[in-house]
Amino acid sequence: MSLTQYYTATTLDGYIADPNHSLEWLFSRAQDRDGLLNYDTFSAEIGALAMGSTTYEWVLDYELAKSDPAEWRWPYEIPGWVFTHRELRVVPDADVRFTSADVAIVHAEMVEAAGGKNVWIVGGGDLAGQFADAGLLDEVIVYVAPVTLGAGAPLLPRRLELRPEEIGRNGDFVAARYSVVGPLP
Repeated sequence: MSLTQYYTATTLDGYIADPNHSLEWLFSRAQDRDGLLNYDTFSAEIGALAMGSTTYEWVLDYELAKSDPAEWRWPYEIPGWVFTHRELRVVPDADVRFTSADVAIVHAEMVEAAGGKNVWIVGGGDLAGQFADAGLLDEVIVYVAPVTLGAGAPLLPRRLELRPEEIGRNGDFVAARYSVVGPLP
């Protein structure tokens, strides 16, 4: 059975990016690539992903900007959905589907495309919140960095009750996996 998981990193004060959408705070932190809740182990179980337009544009600007758009290669080898109401640049030959449909409708397509593997909500926090609002978010897996930003893109701008399943340290981060119980009353 597929799980829908929001896997991300946050600052101690709950921001996934600074006000300029930068993640520089994240890349200056040490992480054990074989440690608790590491990306390689997580991503091996993922069959489809979703992201918002800001996250998609960050991937293009950060991962691909140094090369000619004709040479761009999408960093994920699984189907992806980008939730947007705007026309965005396209990565040639990438299995990326742009949509403005409700997450509940798209979720069924994503689960089918995942072929029994899990679905990853890459970002942002509001998109993960939309899945939670629809009762479709099963887990939140988060790396908490020992840094504060004071402002930026919030981790998960919703009132949710979570149940801790796994918590420990990975390098500079506190790594935690939570099951989503449901909305707070």
